[in-house]
Amino acid sequence: MSNKIGLFAGSFDPITKGHVDLIERASKLFDSLYVGVFYNLEKKSFFSIEAKEKMVIDALSHLENVNIVTSHDELAVEVARKLGVTTFVRGLRNGQDLEYERNLNFFNYELAPELDTIFLMSKPNYQHISSSRIRELIAFEQDISKYVPEIVVKELKKQDEKNKK
Repeated sequence: MSNKIGLFAGSFDPITKGHVDLIERASKLFDSLYVGVFYNLEKKSFFSIEAKEKMVIDALSHLENVNIVTSHDELAVEVARKLGVTTFVRGLRNGQDLEYERNLNFFNYELAPELDTIFLMSKPNYQHISSSRIRELIAFEQDISKYVPEIVVKELKKQDEKNKK
């Protein structure tokens, strides 16, 4: 019997408590779960891919069967094949996410029909949290600590200190 290997991919700019909850839940469904920190052409990144990777590693360090991968120039299906992934894991907060994911799933299936996709619904207390809303709060210098892992707040302070120099 082959191992069940999942891939939860995103831009994680920044990682939120909603992401962490979904990944914790997904990790229980797979023998091994990869979390892919991917570059998204449609988004202007707030954090560097290195900073995002660091934050994701820290936020998920308590999960033994979770490994972090990064990719800047490959499609998720290409990375999934290289890693032996059997299933994509995607999170849904609302109908808008469903429409986006439905379109993405179409192309993933066209490119890699051997890979399945499962969708996990966000818990109600996380359904309004998105990385884009967090970036907006950051821009207006608001406290984001109840929405993100502690490492994100630390990384922001570090960036602020660099920018003041």
